[in-house]
Amino acid sequence: MLATPPADYLRGLLVGRSLVEFALRYCQVLIELAKPRQICPNRIQGRHSAVRKQLDAAVHDIGGTRQSYHQAGKADAGKLSSQLDLEKEATARAVAQIEILNTQISALRRQIAALEEALGASEKKEKESQLRIADLGQRLNVTLAQRVQELSPYRSDFFGKLREILGNRPDIRVVGDRFVFQSEVFFDSGAAVVRREGRSELDQLATALLDLDTKIPSELNWVLRVDGHTDTRPIAASPFKSKWELSAARAISVVQYLVSKGVSPKRLVATGFGEFQPIDPGNTEEAFSRNRRIELKFTER
Repeated sequence: MLATPPADYLRGLLVGRSLVEFALRYCQVLIELAKPRQICPNRIQGRHSAVRKQLDAAVHDIGGTRQSYHQAGKADAGKLSSQLDLEKEATARAVAQIEILNTQISALRRQIAALEEALGASEKKEKESQLRIADLGQRLNVTLAQRVQELSPYRSDFFGKLREILGNRPDIRVVGDRFVFQSEVFFDSGAAVVRREGRSELDQLATALLDLDTKIPSELNWVLRVDGHTDTRPIAASPFKSKWELSAARAISVVQYLVSKGVSPKRLVATGFGEFQPIDPGNTEEAFSRNRRIELKFTER
């Protein structure tokens, strides 16, 4: 009996071949199977029909498989085409965004360049201004130094006359470029009204100032600065809320009295420093007494 090739074997023969190639290969297989024994032709024909049916079934199965693969391939190709279209759209959008960003970057670069140019011009202008300010400051210092030198002889003359008028008193002294009176010379404790005993000293001071004003050239813009100072102890039974107010009120009282004696108010300046400019940092009664003072400074306005 002629052996029949299995259907799986037949499918294997068909895969990758055309139907003609498959038939030729199938005939070769049948010849090989028929060689070992003598087989009746009728049996071969019957067996051939059976095998032919199996072959047709295998071909049908393979055709269906190929059609399924073909349809699946078409579906996959459609999906890939859709994905490709989406990728193209995304790429086009990305390119458009990149172009917009490049345009914005170019605009920012132009703005930065303009700002850097403006900043450079501003820095240059600032340097030039600083140089001019430094030059003006130097010239001003030179001018002030010249004015101070011009006033120096008159200051010495004024202080010399005050020394002659007031005598060598321990409560009146010269400290640097200032004439210093202890506050008790003019005021009672915690008060800013000039005492009657202190008016005589201020009368002599006014006389010296009026005499000095006639000697100093009019182009020299001089002033007598009256500075009030106090000690650090709290105020007791005084109408003033702070030592600052008390020191300023005392300086103003001296200035107002000098004005009442004919001294031009343009030549007088009143300032109050409170307890913040001590000349003696101690906490003794002597230190407190030294810090309570009225200072006169002859200077340029």
